[in-house]
Amino acid sequence: MPDHLAEPASLWDQGWYARALRLDSPNFGPRPAGACIDLIVIHSISLPPGQYGGQQVQDLFTNQLDWDAHPYFSEIRGLQVSSHFYIRRDGSLCQFVSAEDRAWHAGASEYRGRPQCNDDSIGIELEGLEGDVFEDAQYEQLSRLCLDLHRLYPIAHVAGHEHIAPGRKGDPGKGFDWQRLKATLQLPDQCFPVCF
Repeated sequence: MPDHLAEPASLWDQGWYARALRLDSPNFGPRPAGACIDLIVIHSISLPPGQYGGQQVQDLFTNQLDWDAHPYFSEIRGLQVSSHFYIRRDGSLCQFVSAEDRAWHAGASEYRGRPQCNDDSIGIELEGLEGDVFEDAQYEQLSRLCLDLHRLYPIAHVAGHEHIAPGRKGDPGKGFDWQRLKATLQLPDQCFPVCF
C-alpha cells in the first residue's frame, strides 16, 4: 500500500510516527492521568537565532548541545527542553518524544481555560525565526503531520506558542501563514486562535 494511503494506525507505534526520524530526548515525562490530547502547539526555533541547516536544535533537544560552540549558547546554557516534532526548512521531520508522553515545549502556559499546556498538547517546532516566513515544504509536512495527529487524537485546537503564553512568547510570529494551514486542514474556525 502506498505510504499516503496507509491506515492512520499503521503510521504510529506507541506514539512514534513512522514518517519521522526518531531522535529520543531525555526531556519528557508522563502525561497526567486522564489527559486528553486535543491541542497542537506550533513553535519556531533556530540555533543560533536566524541560522538554519545545522544540528544544534537536535542537539539541544537531546541534551548534546556544545554550550561553548557559539556565544549565544551561553544565554541558554543548561536549558533542558524538548518538543514532540521538529520540521526543518526542507520539510524533513524529526521526532524527539512519543506523542503519548509529555514533552517540555510549552512552559508556563494556558489555553482553552486550562493551564499547563504540556499536559495535553503536541508540540511541533518549525525551523525558523520568530516573525520570519516559512518554506512551502514545511507547510506541506506540517499539514500532513497535523492531519495524521487529528486521525489519532481528538485534536480540537491548533495554536501558536504566542497564543498559549502571550507576552512571554511570540513564536511562530507574524511570518506564519495561519490561513494557509487552516485551509489545508479544513478544520472548523473554532479550532484556531481568534486573532492571527
